[in-house]
Amino acid sequence: MNPSITPTHNAALAAQLKQAIDTKTKPLGSLGAIERVAHRLGMIQNTLQPTLNGCTLWVFAGDHGVVAQGVSAFPQEVTWQMVENYLAGGAAVNVFARCNGMALHVVDAGVAHTFGDKPNLIDRKIAHGTADFSQAPAMSAAQCEQALAAGAQLMHDCTAPAVAFGEMGIGNTTAASALLAYFSLLPAQQCVGAGTGLDAHGVSHKALVIQAALALHAPAIALGELPAQTALQHMGGFEIAMMVGAMLAAAAQRKVIVVDGFIVSSALLVAAHMNPAVLDYCVLAHTSAEAGHAVLLRELQAMNPALPPALLGLGLRLGEGTGAALAWPLVKAAALMLTDMASFDTAQVSGAH
Repeated sequence: MNPSITPTHNAALAAQLKQAIDTKTKPLGSLGAIERVAHRLGMIQNTLQPTLNGCTLWVFAGDHGVVAQGVSAFPQEVTWQMVENYLAGGAAVNVFARCNGMALHVVDAGVAHTFGDKPNLIDRKIAHGTADFSQAPAMSAAQCEQALAAGAQLMHDCTAPAVAFGEMGIGNTTAASALLAYFSLLPAQQCVGAGTGLDAHGVSHKALVIQAALALHAPAIALGELPAQTALQHMGGFEIAMMVGAMLAAAAQRKVIVVDGFIVSSALLVAAHMNPAVLDYCVLAHTSAEAGHAVLLRELQAMNPALPPALLGLGLRLGEGTGAALAWPLVKAAALMLTDMASFDTAQVSGAH
């Protein structure tokens, strides 16, 4: 599942956007990252007047068999308990989404729990959690395809011009770290962090689990016709795979993609290896305190040097989409700067000499 994505490159429009931004009533470059995001929004929407009249925040939840290896400070049942918290409106992401006028949807991608009929829960469950990827592939090839397709379909049904992604899944920092280590060719020790709160011994143990898993799966990934998708199948999670499919489909529809923290960024890393043009449609919300996130963002920016740096650095490491929700007002402000801010000519203000 890899839709056609049109790169945003348009030299004439890029120059026009730069001119429009540079001639606003301000010193050149004085709005910093907001200017870079504004330029990107214009390129995504192919206009000098980008409009962002809404953003839907999607929280994908799934469980991970690798928790059997003791890689998380929290038990697996926290995943379904937090999904219930989202549905009740009591989590941090609910608060921030409400604060910033974002529609919030919760998706069961593969939680190890039977929720029953929940009117506010989107049921796209692939299975009750992935297999333990330290022992076997996390999912079958068919399950991976199913997750990618489910994420894509959610975007096809979404009318918002911008989408943001969050996640929940005990053990998913281990999957994200494994994917980062695979794509970056870095030792697992440089890709892991505390996750839900592991101590130094726990972090070292997690790195050893990942390193062994990489050795286990590397031959099969190398033989796969689609190595990035095969890596996702062997070491990812259902929620990560569903986000990959959603991101690729959102970019194909020229939506703005607001990228949250480490787990969401790992999904983007996979998506970018499947289709690099997806990066043209992304805004990085923040750099989290999870140790591997800065490494991962450097990987993404090496693939697309035009990708603006992350907007926020608040020391977050919660996930859920909290960083994306907090960054959304800045993304809206960047669009309004282009459309509503006067130029030196229109305001009859003297420019720099």
